[in-house]
Amino acid sequence: MSDMITADLVDLDLSAETKEAAARALAERMVALGRVTDLDGFLADVAAREAQMPTGLDGGIGIPHCRSAHVTEPTLAFGRSAAGIDFGAADGPADLIFLIAAPAGADDAHLTILSSLARQLMNTEFTDALRAVGDAAAAAALIRGDAPGADASGVADTAGASAGASAGASAGASSAAEGAKVAAGAPASASSNSVAVSGAASADTATGTAAPAPGGTTAPAPGATDAMGADAAAARPFRIVAVTSCPTGIAHTYMAAESLENAGREAGVELVVETQGSAGFTRLDPAVIEAADGVIFAHDVPVRDKDRFAGKPTVDVGVKAGINRPAELITEVRGKAARGEVTGAPGTGSTPVERAGDAGDGYGTKLRKWLMTGVSYMVPFVAAGGLLIALGFAIGGYQINEAKPVMEHFDWGQVDSWGALLFQIGGVAFGFLIPVLAGYIAYGMADRPGLVPGFVGGMISVNIAAGFLGGLVAGLLAGGVVLAIQKVKIPPVLRGIMPVVVIPLISSIVVGFLMFIVIGKPIAEAQKAMTDWLNGLSGTNAILLGILLGLMMCFDLGGPVNKVAYAFATAGIAVQDPSDSAMKVMAAVMAAGMVPPLGMALATTVRKKLFTPAERENGKAAWVLGASFISEGAIPFAAADPLRVIPASMAGGAVTGALTMAFGSTLRAPHGGIWVTFLIGKPFLYLLAIAVGTAVTAGLVILLKGLRKTAPEGAAPASDDPASAPAAEQKQPVAA
Repeated sequence: MSDMITADLVDLDLSAETKEAAARALAERMVALGRVTDLDGFLADVAAREAQMPTGLDGGIGIPHCRSAHVTEPTLAFGRSAAGIDFGAADGPADLIFLIAAPAGADDAHLTILSSLARQLMNTEFTDALRAVGDAAAAAALIRGDAPGADASGVADTAGASAGASAGASAGASSAAEGAKVAAGAPASASSNSVAVSGAASADTATGTAAPAPGGTTAPAPGATDAMGADAAAARPFRIVAVTSCPTGIAHTYMAAESLENAGREAGVELVVETQGSAGFTRLDPAVIEAADGVIFAHDVPVRDKDRFAGKPTVDVGVKAGINRPAELITEVRGKAARGEVTGAPGTGSTPVERAGDAGDGYGTKLRKWLMTGVSYMVPFVAAGGLLIALGFAIGGYQINEAKPVMEHFDWGQVDSWGALLFQIGGVAFGFLIPVLAGYIAYGMADRPGLVPGFVGGMISVNIAAGFLGGLVAGLLAGGVVLAIQKVKIPPVLRGIMPVVVIPLISSIVVGFLMFIVIGKPIAEAQKAMTDWLNGLSGTNAILLGILLGLMMCFDLGGPVNKVAYAFATAGIAVQDPSDSAMKVMAAVMAAGMVPPLGMALATTVRKKLFTPAERENGKAAWVLGASFISEGAIPFAAADPLRVIPASMAGGAVTGALTMAFGSTLRAPHGGIWVTFLIGKPFLYLLAIAVGTAVTAGLVILLKGLRKTAPEGAAPASDDPASAPAAEQKQPVAA
């Protein structure tokens, strides 16, 4: 395998002014060496990763990275900027920029080597050396780890890393970078790839002597505690286990691990990290978890096998918090342990929402997350059930809802029988909507113990005709009741049966009583009043509702506000015989939701020079995404330029919603975009409304972007055709 970074992949005088231009400049070096096959496709993948979370780190570091099908082999490119480039770090621009390119199918060894760079970036001596290095070859050698005096834990060559791993991995270490540390005589980091102590430490354990503990401290060996006495056992260091993970699993995962380990050594605690990266992960030894006094989760994707850490004081934050403020997290988990705040245990701890975000989230934010949890689980039932019902109508006609049950009558040769089958399957799927909504709202609040009372409350809402509103209330009630029960102190002997017997039983009784006897009837009456109001909408009122729904659908492009409007519409048609007004609402919502990606696709086609090459590439995909009613297709554009893209999208969505309601178009299917046009009432007017809204969005985006300065003074104008533009010209950033 050729070296991952060479002098040709180093630019010590990076002149780019924006992160997009920096990524392009470094990626062009990869293309020149044949490491990247499609420049624009690769940059689109980099931009998509950047849209998930900024890659700037405190300390003047930018580390854009992605896994891409356009990468032929794992590659690093390094640039040093005198002026600094904004990568979204809290402490300002970055002067050290690393572009990490991993193939879509990169194997574990390659990704392990890539991760070692991320760990090195937490070493100030390493970054200081990069700022002082004088030529490209020396910089490449320093990053590879083969420069004189370089730390062996750098991006070492595969052979050296493997040899080091063999020398120090008798207890299960699998990381090539960690093996290189052992080979150089340095203590191995306590990561998922080297969680067990070395073979020498294991031998010490067998003799009852002290062994080096993860985190750089010394801990008594198992079996020696009794001889040392109770006082010595009480004096042992505080023990923490941590898990780090990020969406790509290449950089931030390992940087957070290194940062936490360094902070653990400084604080004098034993800290062992499990890195759940792209290369897979090695689970922490259950004995290590059992002995831990606290847990830190620093992650932006769900922690795998999270139940292993149940019943311990837990701090749960994003991965960047693990990089930027590890000492605070250690102090926080120690404080929770001192106060006896046990979290994370089924039936006893904090909620998944509290563990999924920063500790500063208010109840408004938590409420939004709870509701979004329910809606996100409900949407697949909506899509599957709605499309099945729509297909049933398409095949069997609009009288198919009066067909006999297929269990009683089904003729293999009759089209109507197949239509009835699809319609009835869809009806069963729709029957789960409100119970699933309520159950997973409760789950978002109280974890798995909330599921039973949530589903029970949701089904009661269906039975008493309390509908969508009843499901919302039932879910919140169920979660609240479970949380209240969890606060009751119980004897340890009963804790094992609490989440599977006691909590479901008591919470179901309470929620059932409240829904049947106390609040169910008022909610059902409110639901009926809302339905009657919808059925009575006409003229100006209907158009105003269309404008409001259009604005909501385009405000956050698949976010909470979008989902509220979508859930409102789908709830109206989630019945066997929806009203005409409910189907008009569904038509307006779907039409408006298609506008943002279609508008951006049109804008990138009409005025290419206003967009970066990555955005033009995203624009091609946005045609299909928009046509399929996937509003999220506009997110890459909104993330790069929210002040222009979002208002333009909202304007187009409002126009489309108003026109759809004014035209009286109807829709029974809750999803599908233009692919369900045959199920739309007044389809040509419906498509006209979408076309007008798309034109409005595209026109406004072009107007707003055209008002800005499109290139630095003195720069040549950008070409409409990126393929024909000179390389130097393509590097010019588009000013914000």
